[in-house]
Amino acid sequence: MTRTATSAAARARAQSLRLELDDHNRRYHQLDAPIISDAHYDLLMREIEALEREHPELSTADSPTQRVGAAVSGDYAQVTHAIPMLSLSNAFADETVEDFVRRIQTDLEEELPEFSVEPKIDGLAISLRYEDGELVRAATRGDGATGEDVTHSVRTIGPIPLKLAGAGYPSVLEVRGEVYMPRAGFAAYNRRARERGEKELVNPRNGAAGSVRQKDPKIAATRPLAFFAYGVGESSDGPIADRHSGMLRQLGEWGLPISPEAGTALGVEGCLTYYSKLGAARTSLPYDIDGAVYKLDRYDQQQSMGFISRAPRWALAHKYPAEEATTRLLAIDLQVGRTGAITPLARLEPVFVGGVTVSNATLHNFDEIARKDFRVGDLVIVKRAGDVIPSVASVIVEQRPAGSQPPQIPTVCPVCGSALVRVEGEAIIRCTGGLICSAQRKEALRHYASRKAMDIEGLGDKIVEQLIDLDMVKQIDDLYRLTDCDFELMERMGEKSARNLVEQIERSKQTTLERLLFALGIREVGVSTAKALARHYGSLPPLMEANVEQLIEVADVGPIVAAHTHAFFADSRSRQIIAALIEAGLKWPEHEPAQSAEGPLLAQTFVLTGTLSMPRDKAKALLEGLGAKVSGSVSKKTSTVVAGAEAGSKLTKAESLGVPVLDDDGFLALLAEHGINP
Repeated sequence: MTRTATSAAARARAQSLRLELDDHNRRYHQLDAPIISDAHYDLLMREIEALEREHPELSTADSPTQRVGAAVSGDYAQVTHAIPMLSLSNAFADETVEDFVRRIQTDLEEELPEFSVEPKIDGLAISLRYEDGELVRAATRGDGATGEDVTHSVRTIGPIPLKLAGAGYPSVLEVRGEVYMPRAGFAAYNRRARERGEKELVNPRNGAAGSVRQKDPKIAATRPLAFFAYGVGESSDGPIADRHSGMLRQLGEWGLPISPEAGTALGVEGCLTYYSKLGAARTSLPYDIDGAVYKLDRYDQQQSMGFISRAPRWALAHKYPAEEATTRLLAIDLQVGRTGAITPLARLEPVFVGGVTVSNATLHNFDEIARKDFRVGDLVIVKRAGDVIPSVASVIVEQRPAGSQPPQIPTVCPVCGSALVRVEGEAIIRCTGGLICSAQRKEALRHYASRKAMDIEGLGDKIVEQLIDLDMVKQIDDLYRLTDCDFELMERMGEKSARNLVEQIERSKQTTLERLLFALGIREVGVSTAKALARHYGSLPPLMEANVEQLIEVADVGPIVAAHTHAFFADSRSRQIIAALIEAGLKWPEHEPAQSAEGPLLAQTFVLTGTLSMPRDKAKALLEGLGAKVSGSVSKKTSTVVAGAEAGSKLTKAESLGVPVLDDDGFLALLAEHGINP
């Protein structure tokens, strides 16, 4: 044969092998119905490997041989999710589910809402981005807004298609789901590890998470991982169905694995029946689950219900009872928090609970200790509440050692020796030391530098510990007077690292009012409340002068939050710190108050894309201050797209839909029209 004929034959055979191997992968991993032996599969794989070695031009991104690649060096690249990957609110009792459904019935005036129901897989949430049907990126959920690029490892997971099947998929499709380790695969892996004298995996969940985050995909490829899709994030063509259940069916047609236990249920009775049946089958399932998930099936109803700060109001995770174990309470230690709250911690004989070894657990407060009569030396029952946070549930009084005594409520701080006080009506005991207390200063500085506060990259726990222990930061504004030389005095801090950290601290001076309010650590004021306060008042002076009655008028602010906020700004020490921060150079944009969710851009939806002349979060805050909603995706309902330099698919979609587009100058002009000159 001629070389041309040989190349044509090789190309045809390679394509045939790719299709055949993809089909066998689907049958093995998704359908659990293989039609060839492992040896036959290996024979086909070796044949395509030989073809691609002989004809490198035949190697394609979606080839089965590309599921194992070269090791990735350096840290993981950060991936910003186009649409945040939110977590779900949890329910641990039927009553919570009933309240959830009742709220939906009331808000939607729907007597029997329909839900899409599915098991809550105990694995690692992953985002898969497909462009023109090919997998181009995989990312972890991370903090919901930003994850890590783990494409190199995820490509090795057999059930995840490198190329979507069929046709009709959007040019850009972000699939969300869970990577997990089947029980049988987990047991087999650990059995082989024991035989080889290697380290075993702790549990399937940790095994899945650790495997995905391996930097060498060859290691990840040896791990028995699987995947179930449960949702869609970004889609260039908009929703791929009008119901969640329809979306799952469509993903299945495109070759993505869907849980066979997924279905639909009517009303609260249907949800609880599904939960009960799934729970009864839990031990026989081939993978670990920790609950059931309920989602309003119709997308128009989901949009009507909307979201709270961290979770959708139309979905709920109904968790199964936590696993429990018995161990000995060795001691009760005291932990001092950012606001001076004293939390008693149980030091335990290490015990394996829910797949992890637990040696510390929360005792909540001293009222709880007295109510449950916990004593040092007791045999206690430990559980992982919600399968996450270990807590001491109860004591086995019958086996209590003779002569044991109830613990005494402490009167002085274990860190600084200041008096401990208890406000009437509260269960928490607090240290009165304030910034004198190094424990409170450490927690306050950690919080101030955290991602959702001032976002000072590099200011981690070890550096915070040294800054406080060396008495270099007595109050927050001292941070802005530190130099390269100060940081170079610290352990493991070189010249370059010190310079980078000083630059990050300097960068944090340009912030937003909502970030500052959250960073100040006002009791009960989280990210959402800080945003509501910033939007309502527009600037700091009127907020600082507001009384409790005025603060209660702010959306999402109740009497307790209002009282804490007023007390914080009435305290001369708080005012002194704010003044010192301003003197140190902190700046943030201010705008006219948007009282009662009003504003000139109320009911308008903006989408930001490309590189703007100001940080994205600042632009978002300014728009929200004017009453606008800022979305992560373009649709027919989008009012305006603000497109900076290097704008991509969002700009293209806006133009195709006829959505008005503003460039950077046009955006600044819009802000100027409403009295904002950032």
